[in-house]
Amino acid sequence: MKKIGLVIKNDEEATRKADELETWLRSKGFDTIRKKIQPPDQSASLKGLAVAPPDLFCIFVLGGDGTFLSAVRWIGDLNIPVLGIKFGEIGFLAETAAENLFATAEKIINDDYTIRRRMRLKVEVVRNKKTIISETVLNDIVINRGALARLADVETHIDDHYLTTFRSDGLIVATPPGSTAYSLAAGGPVIHPDVPGIIITPICPFTLTNRPLIVPDSIRITLKLAHGASDIKLTFDGQEGLDIDDRDTIIARKSPHPLNMITLPGQHYFDVLKAKLRWSGGRA
Repeated sequence: MKKIGLVIKNDEEATRKADELETWLRSKGFDTIRKKIQPPDQSASLKGLAVAPPDLFCIFVLGGDGTFLSAVRWIGDLNIPVLGIKFGEIGFLAETAAENLFATAEKIINDDYTIRRRMRLKVEVVRNKKTIISETVLNDIVINRGALARLADVETHIDDHYLTTFRSDGLIVATPPGSTAYSLAAGGPVIHPDVPGIIITPICPFTLTNRPLIVPDSIRITLKLAHGASDIKLTFDGQEGLDIDDRDTIIARKSPHPLNMITLPGQHYFDVLKAKLRWSGGRA
């Protein structure tokens, strides 16, 4: 019996729909596994995270972008296809809306869909020549200073070549899927998810000539805080966090494990983009 994972937002409507979907899937001969989503805790330990069963046929995510990112973290480096069903506000990572849930599920179980690979980042934190954290993220990593900290000085190297030292409130390293998340709010560009690049976006830079930068996805980005830095946190997709200081070196590169996102016939990325960003103009 094929198994389908259900990742559900902590929401009454999403839970009710998940109950209905679970009953419907079982009537079609599918088993289901539910994943309870806990609210993001950026002070939580990153060690020992549970990973989804490797034999899942696919995963339905009932919720918003935060729920979707939690589901992606549950998948880890597994090649399980994932589909987002949005509840509430329009999400960039959702493929369709809640009212289309059962029509969409029918397409999935009948193999009427395609898979698009979305780039992820592999991120390592090295302290005293030892890797203390190794994470895969879909959207971004963010170096952020605390409320009482001074500006964060982040020395940045590209493939071991010194680029600059960003002096700012923080720094974002984002994928193309993550270009519409925190990076966009910080003044970064929107990049189509099929474009092979990585975005480096400073948050409120002290030097106005420090602008967002797009680099090839083939390079390695190395970040290190200035001597004496304190009250600085590194977050992974806004879901988990790690306190860092000048002992730490952060290395980010393209992950060898992209995310397999399910897309449906007739769905267009630019329609979601226009709706979410509230761009004006009618159809041509």
